[in-house]
Amino acid sequence: MSSVTAPEYDPKGMPFRRLGPSGLRVPLFSLGGWLTYGGTVTGDPVKEIIKTAFENGINMFDTAEAYAAGKCELEMGRVIKELGYRRSDLVITAKIYFGVRNGPNDTGLSRKHIIEGTKDSLSRLQMEYVDVIFAHRPDPTVSMEEIVRAFNFVIEKGWAFYWGTSEWSAAQLEEAFQVAERHHLIGPVADQCQYSMFHRERPEKEYAPLYLKYNLGTTVWSPLNYGILTGKYNDGIPKESRFTTNKDFFGNTVRDLQTPEGQAKIDKVRKLTEVAKGKSYTTTAALALAWVAKSSNTSTVILGASKPSQIVENLAAIKIVPKLTPEIMGRIEDILGNKPGPVVMQARQALDPLGRQSIYV
Repeated sequence: MSSVTAPEYDPKGMPFRRLGPSGLRVPLFSLGGWLTYGGTVTGDPVKEIIKTAFENGINMFDTAEAYAAGKCELEMGRVIKELGYRRSDLVITAKIYFGVRNGPNDTGLSRKHIIEGTKDSLSRLQMEYVDVIFAHRPDPTVSMEEIVRAFNFVIEKGWAFYWGTSEWSAAQLEEAFQVAERHHLIGPVADQCQYSMFHRERPEKEYAPLYLKYNLGTTVWSPLNYGILTGKYNDGIPKESRFTTNKDFFGNTVRDLQTPEGQAKIDKVRKLTEVAKGKSYTTTAALALAWVAKSSNTSTVILGASKPSQIVENLAAIKIVPKLTPEIMGRIEDILGNKPGPVVMQARQALDPLGRQSIYV
């Protein structure tokens, strides 16, 4: 489509941050397709969600080969093409690891799968390149040099501008940086890690030395802890929630909420709701999103949405970030009671590349 007729991008007050040490500017809030597009949401609703996001300042869209077995990429690619957006106005991120087939070379981070998987993703997205390609998980069965060289090959081919990781340990990231430096290659610019009020150890503690040493960026997923921090589970499990529409993924989470520990977590959410209301903020969700966004180490917070109204509601967090004074942050810490201890660099057991015990985030 001609750029003359392309819809104009308007940031609408969206803050932008550099993605780690790169020159790429990413919006403070972005949109991801995990468990949604191509899965529980297809067709015109996907177009309305992405259109609403774009019209409200979100120009970064995150997907992965594993999301709905490639269907998320198909849906996103179709919608973006139909909407006629300028490719230069968008930041598209994809992830390689889990694959869409079960062959011995269709998963993991071998040079073969990184290259073939990237080409397949681009085909589904109907795009010539993505802005960032992520290693969706670490792969201990492949040498780090092979992994780093393969992602550099992808960049050299123009299929991606940068590469990153997702849920890698600090030790694995350190090794990647050292390999890149030793061979004069490009290292990862960011990790896509889980970060929320209830999940803090890795982004706040384990990665702390990497922020200082390499200026590592983060593209945060599940900032609402699978929706628990919206407050909608305070009085049980709603019928239309993700916990009921995606039972395969959230069965354990639902059971956990019935335990004393789970109920203690819900009690904390109720108290956070009072903090939000007491200071004339907006929703509990917006407060939780703003809390994650306030960290200078957060490059972008990936939102999930199954309907357009959720985009607008969650973007209220932009106005809350500057309102999170030291006093309010202190009250939140008192409620959470889970601030990570002293920083310790440590390696963590990596997933088997053919295992399916991890949810694909």
